[in-house]
Amino acid sequence: MPDQQQHPGPVALVGSGEFLPVMAEVDRALLDGRPQRVAIIPTSAGLEGDASITRWIELGEQHYDSMGVETVAVRAIDPESANSQQIASLTEGCGLAYFSGGDPTHAIASLRHSATWYAVQQAWLAGSALAGCSAGAMMMGSVSASPRHGNVVEALGFFKDLCVMPHFDRISSARSEMIDSLAKQLDDGTRLVGIDENTALVIDQGQAIVHGVGNVYVIGQGDRDGFGAGDVVDIDLVPGAAS
Repeated sequence: MPDQQQHPGPVALVGSGEFLPVMAEVDRALLDGRPQRVAIIPTSAGLEGDASITRWIELGEQHYDSMGVETVAVRAIDPESANSQQIASLTEGCGLAYFSGGDPTHAIASLRHSATWYAVQQAWLAGSALAGCSAGAMMMGSVSASPRHGNVVEALGFFKDLCVMPHFDRISSARSEMIDSLAKQLDDGTRLVGIDENTALVIDQGQAIVHGVGNVYVIGQGDRDGFGAGDVVDIDLVPGAAS
């Protein structure tokens, strides 16, 4: 009998709520049929100091331990550590690699062309799941938007022509004009996708489905289409290994 074709794994872009009970259902689905081992990768918190990095790791450990899932801490917190083959190898055998929140610009600068990012992408191509929450989701687009500074910067390009805006319900209510300004800065064909807190957009084999308690929005210049839990988002999102 011929070997069954291996598909790349699912990818979850999460608005907020990493390692909290509200996202447990999403985490279980990502791990379904995969090794029950999660790589916790707090790259985005690399500038926040060891206490914050350790807090993210411990929060993830407690969360997955309650689910009966093994964890491994992957301290790829700056360009040097992210490019360490020893640290990158810690992702081997994991059914899910999870990038938590913090500063997307730091995560992008640390992970670009690094051994850790390469290892994660190779595992994903072989069928493992991948998730990024808040800054961990923002880094995966072709560009990353900063509501704080009102500009966009080049991201890792895991998704082409995409800009991810997490915490969208909180940001849009306070800074709707800035959201419109950011949308206007995007190149033609680049989509701004807003993901509410405690909400995830899970992309698997060409289909993007909303999970969680909030909504996902696809935003154009003057347009905003909303999708709720269980909805298939009408957007062409095809992830692929990049930088």
